[in-house]
Amino acid sequence: MNKTLNLFCLPFAGGHKYSYRDYQENAPANIKVIPLEYPGRVGRIQESSISDIRELTDYVYQQIAGKIHEHDYAIYGHSMGGLIAYLLTQKIIENKLKPPVHVFITGTSGPSAQSRFDVIRHLLPKDEFLKEMKDLDGIPDAILENEDLLSYFEPILRADFEACETYKHIESAPLDVPMTVITGTEEDMTLDDIHLWQNESTYQIDFRQMPGKHFFIFQYPMEIMEIISQKLTSDLKTI
Repeated sequence: MNKTLNLFCLPFAGGHKYSYRDYQENAPANIKVIPLEYPGRVGRIQESSISDIRELTDYVYQQIAGKIHEHDYAIYGHSMGGLIAYLLTQKIIENKLKPPVHVFITGTSGPSAQSRFDVIRHLLPKDEFLKEMKDLDGIPDAILENEDLLSYFEPILRADFEACETYKHIESAPLDVPMTVITGTEEDMTLDDIHLWQNESTYQIDFRQMPGKHFFIFQYPMEIMEIISQKLTSDLKTI
């Protein structure tokens, strides 16, 4: 596959554009990894965080709407980013723009899974909230032990979790886009809930698992980029 292709990457809750640095380093020369940024962090720190998932999707859409005709492209998102990847693809198609050649999702159950609402974390008191984040491997110890960093990250994390936990699924026609869904073997979700993604694509979804907890993606950037590259090679042969 010599054709240049853009891979737009959507961060997880609390993540930012540097979260995919290892993926940029492991990408083949013809795949340009483009991490997107949410408001309230790194280069957009002066902006207020958004706690509504559809508003956040609109925000991301504005970042890429003018770029998606430059090259063929794919979308990848982990956890909250996976849900946004799905909603973003819907919005692109609704606006009659060129759809992605593939959507890659890691670390999240299907958008219609009721288990998404089993635990409401964003309203927890600080100590309980931070314990939940630690149990999810969502905050490095270096941040947990630094009050200044905690005061910066906690509101961002709460806004992101609120966005996910207040999401209301609206049944719609499945996307006519190939999808690959990868989850960790030790994640707190059932295979039934993961396989609900099949309702959202007209294609047979490739479901895979890798060893590890929720942030298994940091252990396997090379392997995940290899999967992405192989899939996109196959997809582009059909275009």
